Amino acid sequence: MGIVARQSISNLFSTYFGFIFGALNVLFLYPKFLTQEYYGLVTFLLSASNLIWPFMAFGAQNTLVKFFTSYQHKQEQDQLLSLSLLVPLLFGSALGLLGYFSFEFIANYFEGSSVIVQKHAWLIIVIAISIAYFEIFFAWCKVFMKSTFGNLMKEVFHRLVIAILLLILYFDWISLDTFIYALVSLYFLRTFIVMGYAFRIYFPKLCFKFPNNKLNLIKYSFLIFIAGTVSVFLFDLDKTMIERFLPLGDVATYGIGVYIAAVIGVPQRAMHQITYPLTANFLNTNNKEDLHILYKKSSITLLTISGLIFCLIVVNIQQLYMLIDDSYRAGVVIVILLGVEKLYQNLLANNNSILFNSDYYRFVLILGVIIVVIAVILNLIMIPIYGIYGAAYATFIAYFLYNTVKLVFVQFKFNMTPFSNSTLAVTGLILSLSFGFYFWEFPFHSVLNIALKTILLSTIYLFVVLRFNFSDDLTKLVSTFFNQIKNFKF
Repeated sequence: MGIVARQSISNLFSTYFGFIFGALNVLFLYPKFLTQEYYGLVTFLLSASNLIWPFMAFGAQNTLVKFFTSYQHKQEQDQLLSLSLLVPLLFGSALGLLGYFSFEFIANYFEGSSVIVQKHAWLIIVIAISIAYFEIFFAWCKVFMKSTFGNLMKEVFHRLVIAILLLILYFDWISLDTFIYALVSLYFLRTFIVMGYAFRIYFPKLCFKFPNNKLNLIKYSFLIFIAGTVSVFLFDLDKTMIERFLPLGDVATYGIGVYIAAVIGVPQRAMHQITYPLTANFLNTNNKEDLHILYKKSSITLLTISGLIFCLIVVNIQQLYMLIDDSYRAGVVIVILLGVEKLYQNLLANNNSILFNSDYYRFVLILGVIIVVIAVILNLIMIPIYGIYGAAYATFIAYFLYNTVKLVFVQFKFNMTPFSNSTLAVTGLILSLSFGFYFWEFPFHSVLNIALKTILLSTIYLFVVLRFNFSDDLTKLVSTFFNQIKNFKF
């Protein structure tokens, strides 16, 4: 796990560094410098774009990762890389033509939306195609085990620039509409930078022919496109459906709760950048022993890291909401429900990677379609009744069913489980500290309250984790860190 540990830690730090800027934007700058309606517009445009870009990439990013190491000859690898460049262009053009001939239908769909949504709806396609190409070039970097820079661009770059744009907006140097267009341009700039980095790593001899195994490539791309779309739909479906039933500002309010909970999922996102190609390689070489070790080790490591984050969010959520503008405050139930769902995903580690890169990826397709249908029905029923809380209930139920079925399937087909002797102990530690600190507040300002509870809880959590060595990788990492400090010479 040497390369996993090194790049995962790098990705983890860059991801959380990005989330710091993201938190600054989502919790403070957006609510302060944008009207609630325009904040809802930004959230809606980005969520809708995330629903569309998988139709443009058509699973090419996952196909590239899965099949690249299976080709032994440079010519075949070059052909695969070359074809991946065409996919977003072809499918993006097809989607654009479909939109052109379906203009009346699309216009009718947005007729009930606010005026600013109707005015800027066309930007959804523009953002989507830039994201599709970004994911292709990011996957390009992954197959050469160079995920750190791509992760930095994905998690940090655009959030940092958005913070700068919001400050420029605050000083009235640009208008609200100009800010929206600058935001869209930023996504294209990010894509061009990663493209340059990918070409610097390796520029293939362009050959737009299918390598061997053509039918499997097409079949896999189609099925993974469906399965991958499911994940994106489950993540962003609730925000786009809220726009249909509730005021646009509620999208922003719900989006803040989603963002806070999403912090818990960062460790998995960081480790996924490197465990995904490793999982594909283990499956391609039929190395089940190392795959099982990776499954268990990544699970307990992710649960331990994300468990601490979950505890800190749960015990501080009420004080954190005290720092946010009143109009954006939502119940803690949204954050806790979605936080539990993120914690569950971390526990399952590279479960998705195992299924996506195995011969059972068809199962993910069938399951995903069923879950999306269930999620749509649940949102249609619950949002009109419970408002934004209904969206949280629907998302939690859909994700819980989706992840549980995949967990059972991997255990049945591969005879592997992510659980270890430490899983129950870490879970008990998370629950006890969450409940123990949730109802305890210091009689100070919210910032000081959060700082004190964070220090105290983190100290207890880390002491127990390291004392009982719940995760070998974390224990070794901390030990190495302190040894380096001890041996450091000025």
